[in-house]
Amino acid sequence: MAIRLKYALLLLLLILQQVSFAAFVKVGTGSVVITPQLPFHLTGYAGRDNPTAEKVHDLWAKALVIEESADSRIIIVTTDLLGLTPAISDAAAERLEKKYGIKRSQIMFNSSHTHSGPMIWPALSVIGDYDTATIKGFTRYAVSLTDKLVEVVDMAMQHLTPMELSYGSGSAEFAINRRQKMANGSIIPGRSGHVDHDVPVLMAKDAQGTVKAILFGYACHNTTVTGTHNVINGDYAGFAQIELEEKYPEATALFFIGCAGDQNPSPRGTLELAAQHGHELAEAVEKVVSGKTKPVGTPLRSAFVKTDLTFQPVTTQTMQHDLLHGNKYEQRRAKLITEAMNKGWDLSAHSYPVQAMRIGNKLTILSLSGETVVDYALNAKKQYPGEQLFVAGYCNQVVCYIPTERILEEGGYEPVSSMIYYGMPGPFDKSVEEKVNAAIRAVMQKIGVSKK
Repeated sequence: MAIRLKYALLLLLLILQQVSFAAFVKVGTGSVVITPQLPFHLTGYAGRDNPTAEKVHDLWAKALVIEESADSRIIIVTTDLLGLTPAISDAAAERLEKKYGIKRSQIMFNSSHTHSGPMIWPALSVIGDYDTATIKGFTRYAVSLTDKLVEVVDMAMQHLTPMELSYGSGSAEFAINRRQKMANGSIIPGRSGHVDHDVPVLMAKDAQGTVKAILFGYACHNTTVTGTHNVINGDYAGFAQIELEEKYPEATALFFIGCAGDQNPSPRGTLELAAQHGHELAEAVEKVVSGKTKPVGTPLRSAFVKTDLTFQPVTTQTMQHDLLHGNKYEQRRAKLITEAMNKGWDLSAHSYPVQAMRIGNKLTILSLSGETVVDYALNAKKQYPGEQLFVAGYCNQVVCYIPTERILEEGGYEPVSSMIYYGMPGPFDKSVEEKVNAAIRAVMQKIGVSKK
C-alpha cells in the first residue's frame, strides 16, 4: 500500500511539474498591417503588367514571442507575402539582435507565399519590365518592411504574459502534388504524388483558459487565386487566419507554410475557392484547439546554420545566347547574370540557411529557406520519429526552389525553368539534397535531437 501511495504521489508530482512548467512560459503576440499603399504591382505570376488598386483584405505581419527568461526566448514572425529577400530578413534580424540581445537562431521569419501580394524588390524582378519610378516605389516598400518586422516584434515583446502552451496536429486534404510524372515524360498535377496533409498547431492560453495565440501550418502553395486576378489578398492562408480570429476574438492566428514547393491547392482559380480552402484549414485547426492537446514548455533551444548550395556551371556563352535569342524572361535573366559576372561576383553557390527551434523536450520547429519541396519534410519526419516536428518552408529568405536530387533529374519548372524567373545562374548540382539534409542534421543535433 505504501509503495502504491509513493508511486501515486510521484506521478502526481510529475504531472504538476509538467503543468506548472508550461504555465510559467511567457507569450506575447503582435500584428501589423503590411498592405502597400495602392496602386501597387503584385508579384508571383508573370503577365500582370498593371498595378492593382483593389484588395479583398489586408496583409499582415504577425509575431509570436515565447520567453523562458530574458536570456532565453524564441521569436516567430509570419508575413502575408510571397517571400522575404535576404536583405530584408537579415536587416530586421540584425536590429532585433542588437535591441534584445538575442542570437540569429532565436528569430525565424516565414512568408505565406501568397501570389496576391506586393512585389518584394528585387526578387522576381525578371517577371516584369518596370520603369525607374516604379522600382523606386518597390524599394521604398522593401525598406518599410524591415521597419514593420521590427515593429511587430516590439509589439509582441510589450505584451509578454504567463501562458500555457500546448500543441497538436490535424489534417486538411486540398493539397496535391503538382509533379506527377507521366509515361510520356510530362509532369502534371496529380493525387498520386507525395503530399504532407498534416496541420500542426501550437496554441497559447492565458490563466483563464482563453486562447491568445494560434500558430498553425500547412504544406501547400498559397496560389488558389491565379494570375488572371489582380487583387491584394492572402489567398487560403489569409482567409484561414481571418476565420480563426473571428472564432477566437482574443487570439492572434499566425500561419506558416510548410514544404510546399511541389504542392498545389486543388481545385484552384478563384477567390471563392481560396475562401473554401481557408475554411477547410481553419476547421482543421479548430478541431485541434477544441480537442485534446499536449502541454509543452521549457527549455527553449535554437540553432541556425548556413550551407553553400552549388549551381551547375554557367558560362558567358550561354548568357550571351540567351541575350540574343531567348524570350524576354531569359533575356532579362541573362542581363542580370552578365552584369554580375562583369562585376566579378561569385555565382558558384547560394548561401542557404537552415534553422531549428525546440520548445520543451518533444516539439521542434524546423525552418527551411526557399521553395522547399515536400520530400524534405517527409524525410525529416522519418529521420526523427520521436520528435513532434513542425517543418516550415519559405523561411527567412525565398530566392528560388530547393529541389531534391530526384526532382532535379526529372527536370521541369521547379528545378530548372523557375530559376530564370528568380534571376538565378541556373539549376543546382546534384549535391543539393545531401547538403540540405546535412544542415538539417546539424541544427537538430545542436538543439539536442538525435536521429532514430
